Amino acid sequence: MDSSFKPKPLLNKSELRQIKRSKTRVEGKKVITDDVKKLKSLKVTPELSFQESIDYYKEPIWIEYYIPKESRFAFETKYLFILLVDPQTTDEECDLARKEAQEKNEIVDVFGYMESHPDSIRLIEDSYHSTMSMHETIHHIYRNYKETGATEDLKTACYLTEALLKYEPTIAGLTYFRDYSIYNLNYWIRTLNRLKIDFALEDATVSLLIKRRNELWEIENREEDEDFDLLAALFFEQAFPNRGAGELSSDDMLLFE
Repeated sequence: MDSSFKPKPLLNKSELRQIKRSKTRVEGKKVITDDVKKLKSLKVTPELSFQESIDYYKEPIWIEYYIPKESRFAFETKYLFILLVDPQTTDEECDLARKEAQEKNEIVDVFGYMESHPDSIRLIEDSYHSTMSMHETIHHIYRNYKETGATEDLKTACYLTEALLKYEPTIAGLTYFRDYSIYNLNYWIRTLNRLKIDFALEDATVSLLIKRRNELWEIENREEDEDFDLLAALFFEQAFPNRGAGELSSDDMLLFE
């Protein structure tokens, strides 16, 4: 790695200064707002119908803040609703399997793909030799769900799909099913939402969902959502409390109480 490389912090210097000045806390840690009224005014959940909420991942944000007049700490849970953004499809070969799956409202079944495309077996096995058992498990859970309606293993399929994100991109993925893992993850999230099955994703995965949502907002120049931005900032500070600390100068350290 280039020695000059410096990862971009999740929080910028201005936000870090705000954290140090703040009287508001998340899990005992200061967070990005010194306006307790603003924090308390955040809606617990946005105004969405059940059908609309299916297209969102819901992340709980635990908030603790101090009320000076009452000399006590208050504890609340708000929810960050993250719109699920599916990858775009093209007519390129690498998107055809995902395009077909999307049209049929199915997952991209990597293990099943080999059955119908025997010429792809060698490349897929070479690319997924260390994760083939995960793909096979997802394949059987999905088929069982479609054939019998059994839902007890759907969370397992979701978590395995989440784990597979870490193994992409692969040669087979880039050749036959580009971006299949995020597409499949969105599929499982929507399915679990529709069935009202509770589940929770890793912080790194939630960060990815936030990033994809924010990229869509930027590309389409959508109106900013201050409540979402604040809750997202609270999530990052809670999930990654030490990120960005390296950006502080010695003067910034004086802001610590």
